[in-house]
Amino acid sequence: MLNSSLTLDPELLKIGMQDSYGYHRKIDSDQEKVNYHPDTTLRFFINSQTESYPMHWHQAAEMIMPLENTYTVVVGQVKYVLNPGDILLIPGGALHHLIAPPSGLRLIYIFDMEALSGLRGYAYFTAFFSHEVLITADNCPSIHEEEISLLLYMIREYFCGGHLRELNCYAGLLHFFANYGEYRMQQDESDSTALKPAQKQNRLYEKLNTVFDYMDQHYSDDLTLETVASVAGFSKYHFSRLFKQCSGYNFYDYLCILRIRAAENLLFSPDLTITEVALQSGFSSLSTFNRTFKKKKGCTPSEYRALCNRKIYDE
Repeated sequence: MLNSSLTLDPELLKIGMQDSYGYHRKIDSDQEKVNYHPDTTLRFFINSQTESYPMHWHQAAEMIMPLENTYTVVVGQVKYVLNPGDILLIPGGALHHLIAPPSGLRLIYIFDMEALSGLRGYAYFTAFFSHEVLITADNCPSIHEEEISLLLYMIREYFCGGHLRELNCYAGLLHFFANYGEYRMQQDESDSTALKPAQKQNRLYEKLNTVFDYMDQHYSDDLTLETVASVAGFSKYHFSRLFKQCSGYNFYDYLCILRIRAAENLLFSPDLTITEVALQSGFSSLSTFNRTFKKKKGCTPSEYRALCNRKIYDE
């Protein structure tokens, strides 16, 4: 049985199940080409399939929340056994494996994060979601129920909303991200429940907004921890601690993520050599680029380009 907070309206469940029936995810050569809902950059569905999906990736982001029974997701080398109400966000480009139980029900949201890229603060909140994020009643107690409510709101809008449903779904996603971002920023290393004074908190938000925007614009430059810390007006030691607390990565690991993301886009261009892609992405040498790309993506840049070109040709 569903928990009361996870109960879907019977009519919504009926509509959602009818809409989702027959939707099968198609994976070719480890890549899934997302079949978005017509004229949108969204694909939400209520999933009761017992089919599992092998390790794959897609450019869209994905969120999964079981309603009935567990659902197992492996992201990279990390295994998550999700219980009803647990929420897992998988960033675009992450290799993941979906393992379905013999029976169950779960909500799955697939959406294009780039649709939000023009917003002020986009680089800031995407820093939180540059790797998979698990939200449960145990690790995010003060926001968990509201995050569930937002997912349920989005699924209602998606299946039952009018001509503004895409806008309303993305509004729900922004609220979802903002909740989590604020929650993360409110955590203090010595006391995870302590809140910073509002004025100090707002100043910190602005400084980190500036940092993430700056890195998003200058990732191809020869950036150093000291340079970016000075942009925010912090010492490199204080900045390093805050940056890790905020993004979950140290500075250089996050910079590498930005460069790999840029390289993925550049590899779609057949006019650029692999060396040109490496240099335009901010890597100092081809060997470093090849080594780093394979470590992060599980294939070489050349293999990735061949896969991209095959997908374009197939389309």
